[in-house]
Amino acid sequence: MKRAVSVSIGSSKRDKAVTVNLMGEEISIERIGTDGDLKKAAKLFKEMDGIVDAFGLGGGDFGTEFAGKYFRYHNVAWIADDAKKTPVVDGSGLRNTLEARLAGFIEKEIGEHINPKTVLLPAASDRWGLTKSFIDAGYECVFGELMFGLGIPIPLRSVKTLKIFASLLYPIAMRLPFSWIYPTGEKQTVRDPKFENHYQWASVIAGDNNFIVRHMPDKLEGKVIVTNTTTPDDMELFKNAGVKYVVTGTPAIDGRSFGTNMMEAAFIAASGKNRKLTDDELNEMLDSLDFKPQIREL
Repeated sequence: MKRAVSVSIGSSKRDKAVTVNLMGEEISIERIGTDGDLKKAAKLFKEMDGIVDAFGLGGGDFGTEFAGKYFRYHNVAWIADDAKKTPVVDGSGLRNTLEARLAGFIEKEIGEHINPKTVLLPAASDRWGLTKSFIDAGYECVFGELMFGLGIPIPLRSVKTLKIFASLLYPIAMRLPFSWIYPTGEKQTVRDPKFENHYQWASVIAGDNNFIVRHMPDKLEGKVIVTNTTTPDDMELFKNAGVKYVVTGTPAIDGRSFGTNMMEAAFIAASGKNRKLTDDELNEMLDSLDFKPQIREL
């Protein structure tokens, strides 16, 4: 049996291990959280290098590509440096392919429910495939980079403004401690409701689950959540808040939707190529597996 492991700097309370069948291959997929301990994560990458078939980097990214430029997360990317034999991905390849299809899928399946066509994107520039899918589908957008990333209560409403923000602040933000701009470890289990007017304005809240849950209000009646890496506890939280639909980019496996880094690592393990897959290869696998987003009505 092949093995894909997501080493995450997120909370260990979200750990899960299951076996899936992909392309006729039995794949063990496992998430191991290190509760924000980057040194522990680096040790796991080193110890399991060459033993597992593919790694995912969870709870953080090597960097982000936006507006034609690549920005490296200098204070995170180093933790996988000792993985010399086993390929490591952060899920960006799968996000660029799978999430780019999401808004079109949602419009086809539950578009009649979504009125008005408004969406709150807590980290739009970091999930550009997802963001662009909503822009192309004609949604009015609020980009939450300043609010959710820096705690500044100012929404961004145009792509032009978003690009200006990214070009000015990304080179600085990429060198800050990652925990300053993204919840890690136990911070992923703490809710601090903020920006309720923007949550209530939007028909759809779309993006990273940790960002969405961290500041969500107690009530989100009739809303649509578009995210990934949902646990049973997350689903119960959404249900109690009155959320109508939860859409995940990847199907739920044993009650849990895994992050794109985990699933991209699983695809690499199934392919046997021992390297990061191209966008074309990922799209081909998605089509052959009929790998579609999942809509759950609460």
